[in-house]
Amino acid sequence: MNKITLSGPIWLASDLHLGPATPATSEAFVAFLQAAQEEAAALLLPGDIFDAWIGDDVIRAAPPWLATALTALRDTAARIPVWLGRGNRDFLIGEELAKAVGARLLPEPALLETDFGQILLTHGDEFCTDDTAYQQFRTMVRNPQWQAEFLSKTIPERLAMAQQARGESQAANQMKSMEIMDVNAAAVEAIFRDTHVRVLVHGHTHRPARHVLEVDGVKRERWVLPDWDCDHVTPPRGGWLVIDRDGLQFYDLETEA
Repeated sequence: MNKITLSGPIWLASDLHLGPATPATSEAFVAFLQAAQEEAAALLLPGDIFDAWIGDDVIRAAPPWLATALTALRDTAARIPVWLGRGNRDFLIGEELAKAVGARLLPEPALLETDFGQILLTHGDEFCTDDTAYQQFRTMVRNPQWQAEFLSKTIPERLAMAQQARGESQAANQMKSMEIMDVNAAAVEAIFRDTHVRVLVHGHTHRPARHVLEVDGVKRERWVLPDWDCDHVTPPRGGWLVIDRDGLQFYDLETEA
């Protein structure tokens, strides 16, 4: 198990889905990073930071929306440790991006040693085992050979493939129940048993909540990070989680703005 030892307030946010169509979300993210620089001891972003990531080489000629995000991340990493995670949208995030902004890559999963105790952190899509079609896709795109072949294509080719895959995914999701796209209870119980942790934090499902459950007679907690959208919904949504010596607490983007 990959362990990260952190002290002081830890801020976590995921599922920002930054892209050219999310200027308001990007603006909120920059403000969030500026606040983290002042108040957090470390910042962890466990996946789906970007709505799509077709390879680290895009940063060499970054479009304006991406250049803004990279600058803000770089400024933050100059003040506090920053960790970048891979989600189901940005699984191709790699060392070139991390190095460019002065961040480190989150292991999958990551065992956090915090002032509050041990906490397991992951993106969360691996727990959605009822969605067999997605799990097959996940296995395919996480394969190093598939990734090498994809990255060998030109940027326009990769963009077209990503757009096509996104459209097919959206169409398929409309036919799936919310239950299928949520985590599987047995998969969650299994990770608690395997790791012996009492607190699990993940994103992905866009269902922010604190779930209390019992596994093998021991109380456990599953905290689900919120997704962000300040461009397409009213009121805008988003938020983050803070871990400190007193425990875990959600902060809402709208009320904290």
